[in-house]
Amino acid sequence: MKRYILHVVILLPILLVILPAAVVHLYSSEEKQPTAMQPKQEIVIPEERGPQINVYRSKIKQVESMPLETYIEGVLAAEMPAEFEMEALKAQALAARTYIVRRLAEGKWDDVPNGAHVLDTTKHQVYVDETERKERWGKLFEWKNERIKEAVASTKGKVLTYEDKPIDATFFSTSNGFTENAEDYWTQPIPYLRSVASPWDSESPDYLQVTSIPVTLFQQKLGVTITQAASNGSWYEITEWTKGSRIGRIVIGEKEFSGKEIREKLQLSSSAFTMKLGKGQVEITTKGYGHGVGMSQWGANGMAKAGRSAEQIVMYYYQGIALQDYRKIVSI
Repeated sequence: MKRYILHVVILLPILLVILPAAVVHLYSSEEKQPTAMQPKQEIVIPEERGPQINVYRSKIKQVESMPLETYIEGVLAAEMPAEFEMEALKAQALAARTYIVRRLAEGKWDDVPNGAHVLDTTKHQVYVDETERKERWGKLFEWKNERIKEAVASTKGKVLTYEDKPIDATFFSTSNGFTENAEDYWTQPIPYLRSVASPWDSESPDYLQVTSIPVTLFQQKLGVTITQAASNGSWYEITEWTKGSRIGRIVIGEKEFSGKEIREKLQLSSSAFTMKLGKGQVEITTKGYGHGVGMSQWGANGMAKAGRSAEQIVMYYYQGIALQDYRKIVSI
């Protein structure tokens, strides 16, 4: 009996301290748990996607507005194969963003319908929305779209600059092994658009193409006269080559043309070409696809395969440039 009383005397003070603390703790824990009446709240901060870009959709003849980064996704999806190397995709995203940021900064809209900033065609940059991508890619949509989004997100806000201004980030599909100096295709020399070797382009399916044009159509398009007797090749003479190994000036019959003029009049893939006169046909072999100025897309992919980063790629094709956040250098 004494032992029992002793136990009670010892345990009673301990219980008087522990039990109230346990009750308080239990009540406090239950109060912090979310209930059906009080759901847990999440604060979602929307992603900064940049200023609105007004794109003139040529098929429906309407202007669509979207955030800049959404626009870049649509351009990248249209302008470069999604299966290209990730660093090449990033390089293309940088060039595409630079193009539109430069355009916004200049604020010249005389070549677009009222209310638009840019066309969705090759005159500016080709753009496709997600619905068009789904139709184009089918079952591969999710995989390809994720790659596009990753490339854009990882370069977010970055543009290519020269002397703290966005550059004219021209690009094209495939070179003939070299890019062109700007003045060799257009008229104005541009310090960052210089000819560089691009040996990776030979992997492109458009690297070498052969086109046959009827002699009568050839003469009509160029306004010249040639004869079958000139089949030894003397019917034309290349008088000047460009730095990028394309035709600078060429004489056909009695007329002189630039390589660019021949390319555009005959709708050739490149101004790097040779010609051969056959039976009623002019056979033209071209190397490369596009104007040749700036970044070669197939060259960028080849560089990426060789382990080059997106930054190394763009700094190779655009000489003397820097990468900067457009939000720190322009007001748009």
